[in-house]
Amino acid sequence: MEKQDLIVIGGGPGGYVAAIQAAKLGLKTAVVEEDQFGGVCVNWGCIPTKALLRNAEIYQLILRGKEWGFRIPECDVDWPAVIKRSRRIARRMATGVEFLLKQNNVSMIQGRGRLAGTREIEVTKPDGSTESIAADGIILATGAHARKLPGVDFDGERIITSKEALALEEVPKRLLIVGAGAIGVEFAQIYGDFGSEITIVEMLPELLPVEDEEISLELRRLFKKRGWKIHTGTQVTSLVRREDEVVYRMEKEGVAGEFTADMALVAIGVEGNVKDLGLEAVGIHTAKGFIKTGSFMETGVPGIYAIGDVAGPPWLAHVASHEGITAVLHFAGKDPEPADSKFVPACTYCHPPVASVGLTERQAAEQGIKTRIGRFPFRANGRSIAQGESEGFIKLIFSEADEKLIGAHILGPEAPELLAELGLAATAGTTRHELLGTIHAHPTLSEVIHEAAGEAFGEAIHI
Repeated sequence: MEKQDLIVIGGGPGGYVAAIQAAKLGLKTAVVEEDQFGGVCVNWGCIPTKALLRNAEIYQLILRGKEWGFRIPECDVDWPAVIKRSRRIARRMATGVEFLLKQNNVSMIQGRGRLAGTREIEVTKPDGSTESIAADGIILATGAHARKLPGVDFDGERIITSKEALALEEVPKRLLIVGAGAIGVEFAQIYGDFGSEITIVEMLPELLPVEDEEISLELRRLFKKRGWKIHTGTQVTSLVRREDEVVYRMEKEGVAGEFTADMALVAIGVEGNVKDLGLEAVGIHTAKGFIKTGSFMETGVPGIYAIGDVAGPPWLAHVASHEGITAVLHFAGKDPEPADSKFVPACTYCHPPVASVGLTERQAAEQGIKTRIGRFPFRANGRSIAQGESEGFIKLIFSEADEKLIGAHILGPEAPELLAELGLAATAGTTRHELLGTIHAHPTLSEVIHEAAGEAFGEAIHI
């Protein structure tokens, strides 16, 4: 292939977005993908999990039909059809990514890319042949893979990662989930809704450890109410397959015990795909298994950037896309804003879902920021009551000094959709006056935002 202006290694949500952005700027661009365009997010992550979660939600609504006046004597689950729908949606989205790349005249190269120099990559094709391609700029967007428990190997059948969990042949009766981050919690929701006996083990003190403590504690209460077993501050010290089940050992504060489950999903985080990328040869440095980058995703080697999961946390598709655009604009000399992670939205699609942006209460205190905090429960919101989804609450954190919004945390119906307004407000430096001065339509879930802003300063009406 003739020389390119920019080559992107990795066709996930960071890589393909970066490639399209580059093409729109008139740069001759190629993207190299070893597996499927769209990456883990589209094919084995964000999209197919949300399809399964929607199936689980509908199934639970049917089981609750009596609340809405429906007599539904029986509801059988066609599990293979559930999985098939999820895979069909993932394929449709991946095809859409390929269409967008073609539409923007981005060259798509199937194969594994690695650095062969500071201005050249080598691609190993599926048939084993190799090709060298020169470029003025290179973006590394190779993503990450599931981290293993020490001494434990994935067998893909009884001890699995999230990828295998997306295409199980049947719903396991007893499912152990190791790790209570977003991935673990979402799969607990999926399989718990379809009837699995759920056990969640988390080494840190609470579920969703990165979330505000109040949100985590309330989610824990709701999960335990469903009969799920929650063990926080607990380590899984051994996990082995024994015929048609797994045997695991848990330890908390020196007290240990041995238990069994039909299947174990390990979701304790990810490691960057940095192996055999040729990083050392060109002088690119890593830290804790991820590529070190600057404010514009530069690696320290001029013309080479790293974005998305391979560049470290937060491991979120929308962060990867944002970083990809930032890197391309910087490479093209467009003087972009730094890839600021101060107000990154985060969502967990359990039931009810969790969404947050900005500082937690604890983080604000650790930074010495005096705050005013407003809370409002969904059980006091007319729309949430009408639609039968009134669990949870919203929590807004304002700086006492200037009354600006510095953190927002939601556990409740449509939390991820409600978060956009709060992300914009925090990014724009909005104060409680602008939030209170914004008329929120009635009846809507968004009224909880208005009420929580008021409650922080003693001005709430409906509580």
